[in-house]
Amino acid sequence: MRRAVCPGSFDPLHNGHVEVIARATNLFDDVIVAVSTNYAKKYRFDVDTRIEMIRETVSSLQGISVVPMGDGLLAEFCRKAGANAIIKGLRNTADFEYEMPMAAMNRHLTGVETVFLPTDGRYAHLSSTLIKEVGQLGGDVSEFVPRAVMRRLHEG
Repeated sequence: MRRAVCPGSFDPLHNGHVEVIARATNLFDDVIVAVSTNYAKKYRFDVDTRIEMIRETVSSLQGISVVPMGDGLLAEFCRKAGANAIIKGLRNTADFEYEMPMAAMNRHLTGVETVFLPTDGRYAHLSSTLIKEVGQLGGDVSEFVPRAVMRRLHEG
């Protein structure tokens, strides 16, 4: 069985994330969406809410599980989960330059490979930070996020 981990904080999940996760299901039998927490970041949604939004959004797709990543190294999480790959979406060359050293380190630590998927051009400008900022300033982000996210953004 080919199993991959698609990690991220997903605060909030946006359509660029969904597109990469959906494409990963075409390449792997099992895709684990691992929701991480970076304690240096200020989150809009707690980890349980992020997991709920992702589960609701991907419920129609086969072969996806959504779990908290917990503390520790991504490479170790992948080893424990039996995953042989990490899926990373790339929007631009800056993403590539940021992700390459981590990919090399993860491969060194546990042998897990990183698969880079270039994002669909419709989503290349999206980031969770931008979505939060525009939404908080009253901008309409509905075309960029799944309904589950939009509903919670409206809830305040």
